[in-house]
Amino acid sequence: MGLQDSETVRCWTWGPNRNLPLSQDGDIVMGGSFSLHDETPAIDNVYEQISFWASCPCLSDRRLYPNFFRTIPSDIYQARTLAQLAIRFKWTWIGAVVIQNDYGLGAVKVFQKETEGFVCLAFLRTVRGENIVTDAREAALTIQASTAKVIMIISGPKAVRELFVQLDRLNVTDRQFLATEAWSTSGDLLQHPATSRVARGVFGVAIRSSNIDGFEAYIRGLHPSQRPDNEFLREYWEKEFGCAPVSSSSASLPPCNGTESLYGVHSHFTDMSQLRVTYNVYLAVYAAAHALHSLLSCPNTDTSTSSCSSPHQVTPAQLLKHLSRVNFTTPQGERFYFQGGDIPAKYDLVNWQKSPEGSLRLSLIGKVDGFDIDLNETGIQWSTGSSQVPVAVCSVSCAPGTRKARKKGKPSCCFDCITCASGEISNKTDSLNCQRCPPEYWSNAKGTACIPRQQDFLSFNETLGITLTTVAVFGAVMTTAVFVVFLYYQQTPMVRANNSELSFLLLVSLKLCFLCSLVFIGRPSVWSCRFQQAAFSISFVLSISCLQVKTMVVLAAFRSARPGAGMFVKWFSPRKQRGSVCLLTSMQIIICVVWLSVSPPEPHLDLGVQGSKVTVECAMESVLGFSLVLGYIGLLACTCLLLAFLARKLPDNFNEAKLITFSMLIFCAVWVAFVPAYVSSPGKYSVAVEIFAILASSYGLLFCIFAPKCFVILLRPERNTKKHLMAR
Repeated sequence: MGLQDSETVRCWTWGPNRNLPLSQDGDIVMGGSFSLHDETPAIDNVYEQISFWASCPCLSDRRLYPNFFRTIPSDIYQARTLAQLAIRFKWTWIGAVVIQNDYGLGAVKVFQKETEGFVCLAFLRTVRGENIVTDAREAALTIQASTAKVIMIISGPKAVRELFVQLDRLNVTDRQFLATEAWSTSGDLLQHPATSRVARGVFGVAIRSSNIDGFEAYIRGLHPSQRPDNEFLREYWEKEFGCAPVSSSSASLPPCNGTESLYGVHSHFTDMSQLRVTYNVYLAVYAAAHALHSLLSCPNTDTSTSSCSSPHQVTPAQLLKHLSRVNFTTPQGERFYFQGGDIPAKYDLVNWQKSPEGSLRLSLIGKVDGFDIDLNETGIQWSTGSSQVPVAVCSVSCAPGTRKARKKGKPSCCFDCITCASGEISNKTDSLNCQRCPPEYWSNAKGTACIPRQQDFLSFNETLGITLTTVAVFGAVMTTAVFVVFLYYQQTPMVRANNSELSFLLLVSLKLCFLCSLVFIGRPSVWSCRFQQAAFSISFVLSISCLQVKTMVVLAAFRSARPGAGMFVKWFSPRKQRGSVCLLTSMQIIICVVWLSVSPPEPHLDLGVQGSKVTVECAMESVLGFSLVLGYIGLLACTCLLLAFLARKLPDNFNEAKLITFSMLIFCAVWVAFVPAYVSSPGKYSVAVEIFAILASSYGLLFCIFAPKCFVILLRPERNTKKHLMAR
């Protein structure tokens, strides 16, 4: 790159310590250097440092370490990757075993921050470097007792190996381990006997690997004769081939014959498939070389005022400036540059898979580039030996139709699933709250959707509707039968007594009372709501008016014998009786016309009642109008009862006032009981109560007044004479 043989690269690389390499005085200890010849430069200034192994997040602080660069990502990115994987696989209940130093505690802190609200730690055990065996045993016991099926281990290979040994002794073989790059590619762990029994399917992050062009040929071409001073190569040669090279002083081994070669050797030393840390060193060297090349090939020759330099006047400040601007593409096609002192986070995702021979092998199943994860999920072999993702939850997800309720004293990932109350739904998994349906809707059976509420009303098709209809029709038929009997025997004294016209009119009104109850059954409509109240109120007023006039006629008849009673009797001639009935009834008609014209009842959905059904009812828009209608009926009924009660003991063999008294007592009792029953009945049952009151009072009037007369007419005809009726 334009450097002369005498030029020295004053750019140091950080040694293999993962954490801060501090001396006893607290200074950062720098290990190793590289130069274009074998001389070590004298350190007279602060030199740029490029680390291939130090991943402590603290080294990203440019205020404290302005001259520091590295070709390995910060541990923050590794912790974020582990958090992304946990969220991706929906592992919400994870155990953690970490080394008690900045590497372990810092990583788990970042992991917890990134997974807050998604993942809970079932436990957090720390392992101390000076007490590995005891701490590993305690961690193994915790794992055995925990319900967490996924265990994240943030530590070095030594602590992990001891933990696996302890788990093997406890026969804990059903856990899925999540590994960090500190031990995910450890060859010693892969070959350890306990690992194959305990740690099948280990899945985790690894330092990214790459091929280095020409490096394998360079390694396999090494020979002790070419490098007689290389002690490492000589010792490796003796161990691999069992002979002493020419440069060896070993007398215990026979001399090599010179034909030995690394081209046919397959060992860890010649394996080029896992160039991870080696590739980081490779990138560090390339970064330094490109920075120097940029510095020395600058066209500006005025070195005192620019960032350029001559080969003999390279300053740390100039090199730092060019190193921070390094941007090149490696022979492998990777774009390389520094972000501050860091490089973009890139990792491999590896999986420990069982080979056909039964041993564990390392398989590449994905890559990480920043926040992007490219993962072949189907290629993962989990601890169960299958491709099914392990389940790691404290509580099973709450299905739609339920909500999460956190268990007292437990983390947020531990919860109970509470079924949504009626009228409330949750339509997604793990809902925190159930949502209430709109008033016109109700929850379905599963509580997952709001469906329109079923409209409910007293129908002709249901049992209650059929029963009330049958009773009403039977009452109308009975009234018609009585009408026919009275019509057939209209010339008899029993029928002609006390104005037969009023008796026929009373029977007609009673038949209307029975039939008007049918209007209350069926789906309410605008016209049915108006007609049912009008028909009910006018029919009953007509009936009670007939009874009241009958009672007044009885009183007038027995007062006619007294002096001065002539004028009183004139007011109760048949024509005046008909007029009185019409007058009393017309007042109710006027009230109904005004009420139904101003504020009539309307069909209304009673949304105030909870349930899957909503009652369609006739809502009384004007309580005053309805009260006047009932009040007028009550006034006539009380007046009629009072008059009938006063006339009950008048001398006559057949005093109709007694019958009217009993009928009005029944009528008043039914309607007094109706009020609380109507108010307390829900939905369509309030309509049924009103129909029952109409039918009960109608049957009371029919039987109390006409049953005794029909008995005499049909079964005791000898009593149906004027003489018998006039007898005292």
